[in-house]
Amino acid sequence: MGSTAKSNILVVGFGGIGTITAYNLEASGLASVTGVLRSNYDHVNEHGFNIWSCDHGEIPSWKPTHISRTVPNVKDDASADPFDFIVVCTKNIVDVPPTVAEIIAPAVTPNHTAIVLVQNGLNIEKPLIAAFPGNIVISGISRMSSAELSPGKVFHQDHDILIIGAFRNPNLKVEDEQASAKRFRDLYNASGKATGQYEEDVAFMRWRKLVYNASWNSLCAITRMDTSKLRIAKFPVTELVLPVMLEIKSISRAAGVKLAADQEDVSLAGDALDAYFRPSMQQDIEKGNFMELEIIVGESVREAQKLGVPAPTLTFIYSLLKTLQAGTKMSKGMIEMPPANDYGAGEKLAKFKATIS
Repeated sequence: MGSTAKSNILVVGFGGIGTITAYNLEASGLASVTGVLRSNYDHVNEHGFNIWSCDHGEIPSWKPTHISRTVPNVKDDASADPFDFIVVCTKNIVDVPPTVAEIIAPAVTPNHTAIVLVQNGLNIEKPLIAAFPGNIVISGISRMSSAELSPGKVFHQDHDILIIGAFRNPNLKVEDEQASAKRFRDLYNASGKATGQYEEDVAFMRWRKLVYNASWNSLCAITRMDTSKLRIAKFPVTELVLPVMLEIKSISRAAGVKLAADQEDVSLAGDALDAYFRPSMQQDIEKGNFMELEIIVGESVREAQKLGVPAPTLTFIYSLLKTLQAGTKMSKGMIEMPPANDYGAGEKLAKFKATIS
């Protein structure tokens, strides 16, 4: 019997989502994964991942087929096999370099590698299509709940659903893009443990998720209150969360995407009241990390401006988030600050204390 060659897949980003995504692909037996790890490389290289998964069970000391600190450079290595898919599971923080396109560039084989963006946000495909015009770009919207609790320790508590569809690249044939997205869906389903769901209307799926992300994600980050606390307080929902949701619906409608009439009700009830769920941007700001504000909120505001749709609450929220992001950049030394000057206050205080001692 002949054997079928495994798909050669690069996964970039091994937090909770990336780890389970990579494990599920290899569990099928149809994929060989090279993992790019950053902060957790040393731990995983020595001990592997310890995973508890609602889909796959308890997996001790697992590693993908290959791991690396950096993105492999297949361009300059004639002996390297090209990657069939590059799956990007990192946060997409476009206002902090390097960009996704710059990160993965060494591993992209022109006209061959399909790039799968398992990331939030709007218009995230455009920089990739500009950088790699001959490559298919695929949308991946993950609906699982998975987190890396500490280096190499991953807790996956909700069934892995990945919504897959092809972004439209005007340089390529639609049927080729769709075929590639369906091939990745089939690979994702092959383990029998996860759900890879093909959706042709990528824009609809992304705008639908934005109704939740642009509202709950933003307000939880700004207030440091989880979704349950905001709902219990009530007025933040009626005065802030709901208006943002309705503005996103208006922008999407102007963009030609008609969401469900009750989409805001569905998104308002997206988390159980007793879940005390902290969305990703809230977790990021509390950890002193950068937030994905530009691709979630900034792009929504820019679409509103382009289409002439009023979005006052969303625009105000965007300004607050940019302010918080600037504070994080300052704390990390990315924005140069002038040295502090007390204008002689310290010396005057010392002299005053001397006169009363």
